[in-house]
Amino acid sequence: MLRSWLLTLCILALIFGSCKEGSMEKEKSEEEMFRKQREVMVATQIESRGIKDSLVLNAMRKVPRQLFVFESLRDVAYADGPLPIGEGQTISQPYIVALMTELMELEGGEKVLEIGTGSGYQAAILAEIASEVYSIEIIKTLADRAESTLTSLGYENITVRCGDGYQGWEEHAPFDGIIVTAAPDHIPQPLVDQLKTGAPLVIPVGELFQELVVVNKTEKGIEKRAVIPVRFVPMTGEAEKR
Repeated sequence: MLRSWLLTLCILALIFGSCKEGSMEKEKSEEEMFRKQREVMVATQIESRGIKDSLVLNAMRKVPRQLFVFESLRDVAYADGPLPIGEGQTISQPYIVALMTELMELEGGEKVLEIGTGSGYQAAILAEIASEVYSIEIIKTLADRAESTLTSLGYENITVRCGDGYQGWEEHAPFDGIIVTAAPDHIPQPLVDQLKTGAPLVIPVGELFQELVVVNKTEKGIEKRAVIPVRFVPMTGEAEKR
């Protein structure tokens, strides 16, 4: 009886051990598959379109984009386009994320502000370069989900807050750069006010037709330049009332 019981335990241990080992092998295989997809994404979607900043390219190669989308969409996480993340919002096309990050001209060690956390992916890319990232999301379910994802990935230099980003985050200003991932029909003055002199604000502006704009704050005022036409979800909250 004892031998039979011990034999059963041994068999169960072998089965569970084999299942655990198989599960670990599957996870390693998936991680390698996604790593290769990131390499292809950077080479074919980003470098080929002129993004040269090595800090940006390395961040895009590192951050696991598949963990910022719904599990049902992970197979297309590295596709050349935006994807839905719920609440009528999207995770931006990889190239746009890379372009906006490059336009920030980060060198490492900066304090930056993001308006529109969304999935948290852009915040993670910024956090690979900047030392402090403050991110505001107006939709609570997205803010909570993004914060959970970023925490699970070990990002300790990102602070997420649920709220209206139009007024920025004055208590942490001034910032070395601000990035906005939703489009108002004008440039919010509070965000310009919270920039350090010489720092950029990267923001999509417009309604039906939008342009990605870089605003640089100088000692003489602000300088604006349009980069490319874009299509972002509209900025909601106070931006709609102004």
